[in-house]
Amino acid sequence: MKVFVTGATGFVGSAIVQELIDAGYQVLGLSRDEKADQVLIAAGAQAHRGDLNDLDSLRKGASAADGVIHTAFNHDFSKFKESSENDRRVIEVFGDVLAGSDRPLIITSAIGLLPRGRFVTEEDMPVAGPNPRIASEQAADAVAAKGVRVSVVRLSPTVHGDGDHAFIPTLIKIAKEKGVSVYDSEGLNTWPAVHRLDTAKLFKLALEKAAVGGTRYHGVAEEGIPFREIAEAIGKSLNIPVESKSKEEAAAHFGSFAHFAAMDIHASSNQTQESLGWQPEQPGLIADLDNGTYFSA
Repeated sequence: MKVFVTGATGFVGSAIVQELIDAGYQVLGLSRDEKADQVLIAAGAQAHRGDLNDLDSLRKGASAADGVIHTAFNHDFSKFKESSENDRRVIEVFGDVLAGSDRPLIITSAIGLLPRGRFVTEEDMPVAGPNPRIASEQAADAVAAKGVRVSVVRLSPTVHGDGDHAFIPTLIKIAKEKGVSVYDSEGLNTWPAVHRLDTAKLFKLALEKAAVGGTRYHGVAEEGIPFREIAEAIGKSLNIPVESKSKEEAAAHFGSFAHFAAMDIHASSNQTQESLGWQPEQPGLIADLDNGTYFSA
């Protein structure tokens, strides 16, 4: 089976590529340049030149494969709405190619789109609001209505592990620059988490067991880690103070990252684990912070 993977050289996508190759799949990875070509070839995959704005290249990649895993997304937040709408178009293109076949389509979404303030499961749906990222799940439902075997993998706010360049490194950078690791009030707001290697196994299982109907899966290994524990682990490793701040003080401390630092999400993956037989096995987030990898640079 040949699988077309977008984001194939990214933090999550590269782990998926390796997981698929180790399981005997052929992988066709989306590549923007020669450097990415070389990375994919070294991993044992084939390179397919194109990008998210070249819909014809995506159409050709999907047409050449027996299934598609779509992980690529432009995370330039200055163009977030534009990127989200483009993701809608990308998913629609994949849906058009795969409609009328049994070939699966796996797309990527976020746990953070779900309602806040209560425990959420795979059955919960994103609430319409200011976050334009909901476009991806709307597009998934649209192609599911055409009979495409589409599944949505919602990832935790922090997908951690070697090579992480997202939320946790941002927190570490802020703590280093300001000489203090901060949490808001009592630091009881929680972040779900999952290791990138466990995520890769989840995508492979979703590919193999996807059903018609827009099934949702949760990439959640830890349902909710109190932000205070994350701040304390960072402070310990950097050997700097850990302090509670008022909501206003914390917002000033985190600056443009304040919205993410204040996330309070508690999510389950019980249905995902039961239906796919997925069992997270990698170290948890605090263990990953304690082992020093995040602080070696």
